[in-house]
Amino acid sequence: MGVPEILASVDREIALLKQVRALLVGTAAATPVKKQSSASKATAKPAKKAAAKKKRRLSPEGRKRIADAVRRRWEAQRKSKSSK
Repeated sequence: MGVPEILASVDREIALLKQVRALLVGTAAATPVKKQSSASKATAKPAKKAAAKKKRRLSPEGRKRIADAVRRRWEAQRKSKSSK
């Protein structure tokens, strides 16, 4: 096997690995992304962000229940340490 055949084999393997990587990343195109010049970056539209999840908020009652449970847990740990 000569050098040209080895290079062709390596090129095929690289192309295959790029396709696999593109599939794993989730892009449809297996070709590498070209870098944008600074002029085209200024005119390019920013990509839309996915809708952010609503922030979950605790009610005051829920916060109190959690605080009470934590206090009970700490008290149980203090009792177990002092009884040893």
